[in-house]
Amino acid sequence: MTIRGVLFDFSGTLLRVEPTEVWLRAVLDEAGVVLPDGETARLAAALEEAGALPGGSSPRALPADLREPWRERDRSAAHHRAVYTALARRVPLPRPELYDALYDRHMRPEAWRPYPDTAEVLGALRERGVPVAVVSNIGWDLRPVFRAHGLDRHVDAYVLSYEHGVQKPEPEIFRLACAALGVSPEEALMVGDDRHADAGAAALGCSVHLVDHLPCDRRPDGLRPVPALVDRSRAHGGRRAP
Repeated sequence: MTIRGVLFDFSGTLLRVEPTEVWLRAVLDEAGVVLPDGETARLAAALEEAGALPGGSSPRALPADLREPWRERDRSAAHHRAVYTALARRVPLPRPELYDALYDRHMRPEAWRPYPDTAEVLGALRERGVPVAVVSNIGWDLRPVFRAHGLDRHVDAYVLSYEHGVQKPEPEIFRLACAALGVSPEEALMVGDDRHADAGAAALGCSVHLVDHLPCDRRPDGLRPVPALVDRSRAHGGRRAP
């Protein structure tokens, strides 16, 4: 089947959130909090272990009372904030207001960095006339991030879990994205980094291309095969791309 639309995951696919220690330092600096030598690094390591940074590492161990909320965290903005601030509160910080400040920081455009090939690949799809949707399990509006990084001109639709109350790998979120692009699931390619959430699009009939969830400097060209997959699907006379 010819690929006529491409769906992209956000975090770990198109952009990467800043490292946990950078995240924490930015918030401490804004709050005017000065810690003893080594304490910021220690707290950052504890926050990373807790999984407190959205888009960062998953919790290494979830307390029993957060296991179900964690599974459902992307269905609403309030739920997303509650879960991640609860994870952060597992780490004692010097001021109580820092927990909400940390959550607020991760939504700012400067907390995100596009992968080296993101703009190139999105631009190549635009040149080919292939519409793009961003499909994300998320609890906040990421559109300002795309605008700040000059990527919004390449995106035709955003399908965000918290706006629809559904989350990947549920088929409905991929169906909504395909409908937004005016393509059938069999004509769509889903590109993501999560073998469970993103690969769920295959159940609806989408092709799937997975990339590695790595820091930006360790994944310079993970997205570059995508335009070639589109071209190959066209060259093969409508046969489904591998």
